[in-house]
Amino acid sequence: MMDFLNQLLDNSQIPAITAFLLGLLTAVSPCPLATNVTAVAYIARNCMEGNEDKGNAKRKVLWSGILYTLGRTLAYTLLGALLIYIIRRGADTFGLQQFISEWGELILGPALIVIGLFMLFGDKLHLPKFGFSGNINGINSGTLGSFILGILFAMAFCPSSGLLYFGMLIPMSAEATAGYLLPLVFAIATALPVLVVAWVLAYSMQSMGKVMGKIAAFQRWLNRLVAILFIGVGIYYSITMFA
Repeated sequence: MMDFLNQLLDNSQIPAITAFLLGLLTAVSPCPLATNVTAVAYIARNCMEGNEDKGNAKRKVLWSGILYTLGRTLAYTLLGALLIYIIRRGADTFGLQQFISEWGELILGPALIVIGLFMLFGDKLHLPKFGFSGNINGINSGTLGSFILGILFAMAFCPSSGLLYFGMLIPMSAEATAGYLLPLVFAIATALPVLVVAWVLAYSMQSMGKVMGKIAAFQRWLNRLVAILFIGVGIYYSITMFA
């Protein structure tokens, strides 16, 4: 897959297509792929929420995917606009890039651990849910977490995604006529796998309707498994960064 995308990238002469391919390469790179898997697990959990209303669960899953994409888009686009502006004014962005890359990776691991623990024990503490609790109803309450995850995962630059974004996308965007739009295209491509999975899950609700009652019995365990996944991925990133 990555070889195929690299081959397309080498032959691309159109900046928008190049930005899209760079985003896809970022999405399937090992580090961002782990965050996308985590996001998919979080969104899949929404299939089980609101199971008394199949239509509500369907909308919630779709909104989760859309808001995750919007979170990534907002983060990448605003950061890209800032970097492009700095470059076009002739200033050096290296210090800012290094700061974002280092702190993004440092924050991601502990943040995922905290989110996982919050999903496991937040109900007992009677704290605001922030979209990460399993016991929430309605479209808007369960999707805020997806937006937050989109921003968090976008800012967690690892070496591969940092190279593609800072080393290839931003310099190209600074030279392109419509360069400010290229980080937007890149962002949508990075979230595309999660968005596609959310769409598939949402439109699978029709066939899942007959077993919704049985699925409901496993909702509590699924919430715990997703929380454990968050904690596990967080520990992995923390060990990678602090070891």
